[in-house]
Amino acid sequence: MDYLHLTVELIVGFVALFLMTKILGKTQFAQITPFDFISALILGEMVGNAIFDESVTIWKILFAIIVWGVLIFSIEILSQKVQGIRGFLEGKPSIMINKGKIDYSALKKNKLDLNQLQTLVREKGCFSLHEIEYALLETDGTISVLLKHQYDVPTNKDLNITDKQVRLPVSIILDGQLEKDNLHMAGFDEEWLKKQLSNYNIHKYSDVLYAEWRADEHRFYVSTY
Repeated sequence: MDYLHLTVELIVGFVALFLMTKILGKTQFAQITPFDFISALILGEMVGNAIFDESVTIWKILFAIIVWGVLIFSIEILSQKVQGIRGFLEGKPSIMINKGKIDYSALKKNKLDLNQLQTLVREKGCFSLHEIEYALLETDGTISVLLKHQYDVPTNKDLNITDKQVRLPVSIILDGQLEKDNLHMAGFDEEWLKKQLSNYNIHKYSDVLYAEWRADEHRFYVSTY
């Protein structure tokens, strides 16, 4: 196969898949349902096979991607509009532990053994199945855990801590590059930023690996290389 022709097909396939994935949404990246997972696999396999088949032209590759993308998009819209088929396409969460008792039939139905269940709950920071009141196996294969009352972490409300407004931290500098939009969103200008950096004896943005503003703490954090 001509290397130039192969290069063009690779570039076209990459761009087409990238655009299709952006159009279809973030679920194609996260693969949150079996349907999304299969769709992503088929799209990649379709382009991969077509690229190394000399009888397949670039236009056929694009046509296949577009048709498959339209099918996926149509089914996604249909599942949003028609609730009855949503469970069939996306699946439903399964209760693995119900009121502190392990549901063995649910484990068998979902092809899950106790070792796998222990691994999944450990990823949630829980190292004993006895501490769990409810555990749900989600459609993306992860597990959600609700601990028993005596093992759960107390909330601010439980501790009667005074309410405080929660704000997102704002990244100001990333890899030595100033994020101007974030700086203005935080309500500051470059003069303010330079003054903050000078407190750390820093005079160039390129010397900063990461810097952020924490509005809830009214503090500026800096990490250098």
